[in-house]
Amino acid sequence: MRSTCVSAMAFGTLLLAGCASAPNDPTMTLKTSKTPAQYADCVVPKLQGSALNPTVSQTQRSYRIVVPSKVSADNVLEAYKAGSGGKVFIYERHLLASNFLPSSFERAAQDCI
Repeated sequence: MRSTCVSAMAFGTLLLAGCASAPNDPTMTLKTSKTPAQYADCVVPKLQGSALNPTVSQTQRSYRIVVPSKVSADNVLEAYKAGSGGKVFIYERHLLASNFLPSSFERAAQDCI
């Protein structure tokens, strides 16, 4: 009985570890030859096609795309103007069990590079 309880607690801790990463550290950083506007024009339809509901906001130098999550913190994609293209920061929070395959959010972000 005691070992079952300890095993269950260890498993629960592992599942929550995926949510415990620092909220200000991107999970992935990408470089693109596209401007932030071109990148947003590419990635937003892909996210919508994956049944995600992105919200887009922009500044003079960047685009911020937020996809709400029912389970964890919202997923955020930020595209900034950098040199002769852009730099993309992905903030994706998901459970450890779903870290093995790229999510539709991550696939859309990489497809538009």
